[in-house]
Amino acid sequence: MTDATLWWQLLCCIAGVNLLAWTASTAWLHRRRPDGSTWPHQRLQLLLSGLYVLGCGYRSFLPVFDVPRLVMVDSWASSVLVGRTVATIAELSFAAQWALLLRAAAVATRHERSLWVSRAVLPLIAIAEVNSWYAVLSTANIGHVVEESLWGLVAVLSLVSIGGLWPRVGPRGRRWLAVAGLACGAYAAYMFTVDVPMYWHRWLADEAAGRIYASLAIGLQDAASRWTVSHAWVHWQTEVVWMTLYFSVAVWISIGLAHVRLPLQRDPSAP
Repeated sequence: MTDATLWWQLLCCIAGVNLLAWTASTAWLHRRRPDGSTWPHQRLQLLLSGLYVLGCGYRSFLPVFDVPRLVMVDSWASSVLVGRTVATIAELSFAAQWALLLRAAAVATRHERSLWVSRAVLPLIAIAEVNSWYAVLSTANIGHVVEESLWGLVAVLSLVSIGGLWPRVGPRGRRWLAVAGLACGAYAAYMFTVDVPMYWHRWLADEAAGRIYASLAIGLQDAASRWTVSHAWVHWQTEVVWMTLYFSVAVWISIGLAHVRLPLQRDPSAP
């Protein structure tokens, strides 16, 4: 059994734990369903989180390294086309969760700049998804550079919004904002110091090697029909860190967002 196979089994275990965690979280929230306006928000967060949990679970059991078309399981269900479609739905769902949370906090505290950021989150991530599809179909990693940069930008904008919301909320709201701020800061730092440079260097290497990129039409056919099974660590080692964090910590954050009761308590002394 290779190191890559052990890592894949770890991802499968994490996916199972995540599904149990989401189910338990849903049952807990239903038992303690609050009165007033916060429950519809939490119910929508649970639905979006469920889509994200399922999407990440699917990709944990059937991992794909998109550009070189590497998979762990020899099946059409492992194809890049299917995997990227599942990822797009999951990632837009997660972005919608964050946009809803920012919007609710902005409305409750009357913070106009945070409201504008909340409106920008989903369009920016939609553009990121378009660039991801371009990278996957054409095999040009410059698309991933743009994609990951946009995700990092959303984290930075969210961090700025959190700073603006901070003086406008009470102690309970600040506890949530502190956690959110740490998550956004860590995520932005990771994206701009690890992920974006990784894809940038891959693109430079491809350019130096004179790589010929596929057209979108040919790339679509290739993504749907070609995959190579590999359990060799050398093929997967560059994907291990981000995939492991993506399918664990990011999922836990998604589940946790449903537990934020909104609107946040507004500080009466705030402007």
